Amino acid sequence: MIVLGIESSCDETGVALVETSQAPVPTLLAHALHSQVDMHQAYGGVVPELASRDHIRRVLPLARQVLAEAGHAVGDVDVVAYTRGPGLAGALLVGAGVACALGAALHKPVLGVHHLEGHLLSPFLSADPPEFPFIALLVSGGHTQLMQVDGVGSYQLLGETIDDAAGEAFDKSAKLLGLGYPGGPALARLAEQGDPKAFKLPRPLLHSGDLDFSFAGLKTAVLTQSRKLGPELEARKADLAASTEAAIVDVLVKKSLAALAASGMQRIVVAGGVGANRQLRAQLNAACAQRGVRVHYPELDLCTDNGAMIALAAAMRLQAGVQQATATYAFDVKPRWPLQEIAA
Repeated sequence: MIVLGIESSCDETGVALVETSQAPVPTLLAHALHSQVDMHQAYGGVVPELASRDHIRRVLPLARQVLAEAGHAVGDVDVVAYTRGPGLAGALLVGAGVACALGAALHKPVLGVHHLEGHLLSPFLSADPPEFPFIALLVSGGHTQLMQVDGVGSYQLLGETIDDAAGEAFDKSAKLLGLGYPGGPALARLAEQGDPKAFKLPRPLLHSGDLDFSFAGLKTAVLTQSRKLGPELEARKADLAASTEAAIVDVLVKKSLAALAASGMQRIVVAGGVGANRQLRAQLNAACAQRGVRVHYPELDLCTDNGAMIALAAAMRLQAGVQQATATYAFDVKPRWPLQEIAA
């Protein structure tokens, strides 16, 4: 079975082909991605209308590229999958509309996929895929969650952010430091030149006794500290960036370890854009190695939003029998869609 996946939830257009066989994990045949970062930089963030229009321009050329790279014709596709939510409504509608139109034209079934489930399962395409069950730390731009994952479609929410997500804390702090867009990667690069112990910044909810997160207070602390520095900010910017990154990573690592301890599991998956952060990987790897815990990540090029994770999630759901593709081509999207709603 060959699955074509389309991702268009925000500011990346992704298309991919995966194939299922006797192997437990589908094989990635080809994938292509277009990022809208350059277009949105002038505005300091994502402009939804511009994002939607750009998806319209990119999705079909990317689909042709992927099919050519995989050596397949469009008629070889058995299922067309697309991101149904969460995300920007207009952007989601582009992917959903193209997928359902393509399915109707080919007389092939379609399947709407949860964006976060795509991230959650993306490490299965890595050179070191995990095995069920595991704890998952989902850290994308707008989401920070800890999940217990017992199998495809079997997800239990253990904790989540009550305000800003980790990715938002990176981006908003970067904006306060004048680092532009996209802020998270820029802050991480600057932090490499700074001292993570230079400023004592808060670790919200670190000792709360639960597995929830909060990063809004950290952003406020960064703002307060930057104002205190005044003219000295430019000279101390790298130190403040490093201290901010250290605070975020510290919370993510310690909450993840707490989730592992509470569940008794010996395996954790980290997925989403923040999962590419070097400090997060280094500190979590070191902490888990001391405890004999295995850590799994997506390949770096699959940490961001991409079509491969959507095609994979669809294929794994179909293989596991937790969902069926449909030949009904009316569609809707879900800009707000809790992951636990799709749990089997």
